[in-house]
Amino acid sequence: MVLQIDKDHQRFRRIVKGKIREDLRKFLTRSELLGREGRKYISIPIRGIEIPHFRYGDNNDSGVGRGDGNAGDAVSGEGGVGPGGDQEGQHVLEVEVGLDELAEILGEELKLPRILPKGKHRITAERDRYSGVRQSGPESLRHFKRTFRRALRRQIMSGLYNPDAPRIIFERRDKMYRSWKTILNPQSNAVIIYMMDVSGSMGDEQKELVRLEAFWIDAWLRKNYHGIESRYIVHDVRAGEVDRETFFRIREDGGTRISSAFRLAKELIAHHYAPSEWNIYLFHFSDGDNSSESDSRECCALMREHLLPLLNLFGYCQVASAYGSGNFINVVHEHLSGIDAVLTSRVNTKDDIYDSIKTFFSAGR
Repeated sequence: MVLQIDKDHQRFRRIVKGKIREDLRKFLTRSELLGREGRKYISIPIRGIEIPHFRYGDNNDSGVGRGDGNAGDAVSGEGGVGPGGDQEGQHVLEVEVGLDELAEILGEELKLPRILPKGKHRITAERDRYSGVRQSGPESLRHFKRTFRRALRRQIMSGLYNPDAPRIIFERRDKMYRSWKTILNPQSNAVIIYMMDVSGSMGDEQKELVRLEAFWIDAWLRKNYHGIESRYIVHDVRAGEVDRETFFRIREDGGTRISSAFRLAKELIAHHYAPSEWNIYLFHFSDGDNSSESDSRECCALMREHLLPLLNLFGYCQVASAYGSGNFINVVHEHLSGIDAVLTSRVNTKDDIYDSIKTFFSAGR
């Protein structure tokens, strides 16, 4: 039986989802979400939802604490800063929304198809599932209802049960415990390799755009896969693997050689991720600046000959910078056009993130 409060709660969640959908573009650009990464639930402020509440009195502006005076008068009675406001304020409600739920809304609103993983039956994970009861086990797994019924039945059958003074005493033979079995669960595992140019032309504004884009890429892929690993590569003229925190904070002042990152990504995949068992996603973020046209062409050759046969998707996201040349995306279009696994997007402002996510995942790869 569904209680009324459960119905009300479900209705409230539908209202919340509707509000998030209405302002999805704005939610995609909220920098404060970045501090909540790694949590299952995040708090989101939503305007326009008022929690039902009791309102007392007849709203005639009289009652305890009113006394003489007009709205806006100073408490001391001396002077004041102006009349009190007469307009309603906007109601802001903080609601907790799961990252899975946010990703679901993102997918529905952008009409993103579900990703069909490869290698999904090759990797398995062990999971314990409670499947019955037995007469031995730890006390923490004791099944109270079954134990109570067995003790009650025994006392009734033996004539020890007194309905006027009911008292159930458990004996060892009454106790029942939950039993479990270990099952193998097929896993669909994926790895996301993020690469970013950290040379002098990539400033804090560009890195914030990258962080927001990476947040939603991560959220959508985690919705589609049971197991996700993330690897982070930064580069100027040389590339190196770093942790997540360093990835978004490091800044160098040297030049740029993009091919160094592509070579390192190739090594990571070769040593750790068999393409038959892993769904591999490669994303590169830069302002389009590179040391030379020849290095840009070398990147495309590395992609075509070594990386693309292994990848589900290569996404190149070019962020706007006053100091970058912005030419790398043109080289990618010239040398890798027509390949389904290669997708590019331009993100000049936060508002472009919505369309960028749709570009990367609308094909369902």
